[in-house]
Amino acid sequence: MRWRSLFNPIQKGMDYVNSHSPEEIAKTISPQFKETPVDKIATIVQRYKEQDTWKGDTVFTRDSFELLENILEEAGELNERVPYENLVTTQFSENAAK
Repeated sequence: MRWRSLFNPIQKGMDYVNSHSPEEIAKTISPQFKETPVDKIATIVQRYKEQDTWKGDTVFTRDSFELLENILEEAGELNERVPYENLVTTQFSENAAK
């Protein structure tokens, strides 16, 4: 199945950013930000790390799902809530995280 193969590289990237220094990450991603000096990228990455921006895996938890529904509801973009188990499957994310 195609979805399964999509989660493995995403998990690999998450593992990388969670196990490397801001400087190492900045060097790795710097080709995507040619106009920005590597030290500035490292500062930004450090901020993300301090904010705990990167999760450890791609598992979309019930709490995250309900938070998203709250945000969409408050913005007037959600007319009806959908049960988590009817919309979300975590099987592929959980397998990739192993």
